[in-house]
Amino acid sequence: MKYSLAFRLWHWMNALVVLALVGTVLLRWTLLSKTANAQILSEKLLTMGISITDTQAITLAKSLRVELWQWHITLGFIFAGLLLLRLVLERFHAKEKTPFKELDIHHKAVEVLYCILYVVLTILAATGLLIYFSNDLGFAKDVTHTIKEVHETLYYYVAFFIPLHVVGVFIADATKEKGLVSEMIHGQKRVEN
Repeated sequence: MKYSLAFRLWHWMNALVVLALVGTVLLRWTLLSKTANAQILSEKLLTMGISITDTQAITLAKSLRVELWQWHITLGFIFAGLLLLRLVLERFHAKEKTPFKELDIHHKAVEVLYCILYVVLTILAATGLLIYFSNDLGFAKDVTHTIKEVHETLYYYVAFFIPLHVVGVFIADATKEKGLVSEMIHGQKRVEN
């Protein structure tokens, strides 16, 4: 398949945004963990003669990651916009594509994984937007909590897909689809000497 400049630009912008979104989640779970940082803050303050409750420590720990979460929200809006752009590209982007029934089993599996990915990404974007606008939409806390659980659970599919995609692309490039990486970077397959 020949990738247009518009599609290649979309692909790399989307890759950067998705990786940055995954990065914000990983930072939130690790270096900026509210539980771990609350304990550190409590212990450090105690050495200074200041005693705080667990709730206060959690509040302080959460405040350390406010800026990070603003990035997550901003990136989430960009991500939703990129998904809409993908629909436009799909509609108006002429590309040569082999019909599904003519694909071998491997490429059918790849197509199915990509379909699942786009469904998951769409639900991720939608649930992210619903979480952000939950107060404006008047959602009850339990509804918002359920939406957050769906959002967080779908994250695991994306976290699983990223390394699978990278490894799969490099294997394909090294075997049956030589030049795939070059084509996605600059639009042309590399020339073999």
